[in-house]
Amino acid sequence: QKTPTCAMGGGGWFYVPKVWTPYGGWWATPAAWKRNTAIAHVGVFCVCAAIFSVSSDRERRPIAPYKHIPSQMWSKHAKEDDPSLK
Repeated sequence: QKTPTCAMGGGGWFYVPKVWTPYGGWWATPAAWKRNTAIAHVGVFCVCAAIFSVSSDRERRPIAPYKHIPSQMWSKHAKEDDPSLK
């Protein structure tokens, strides 16, 4: 009885059909990946800044907290809602 021998590992390159995809397909290395990444980071930052702004404008505390909360530093209504801040 013979034991099968096989080489472990991925071997060489294997056939992949040529397929167009919007994200680049297999093993994509787009030429402008640094610019695209920077644009994506700016977009995410802008969305986060808008969410932060809306959140800080709408934050209200009908019951004053018993200890300091960091969001009271930038909340618009913190001095109205917590008399100890005046």
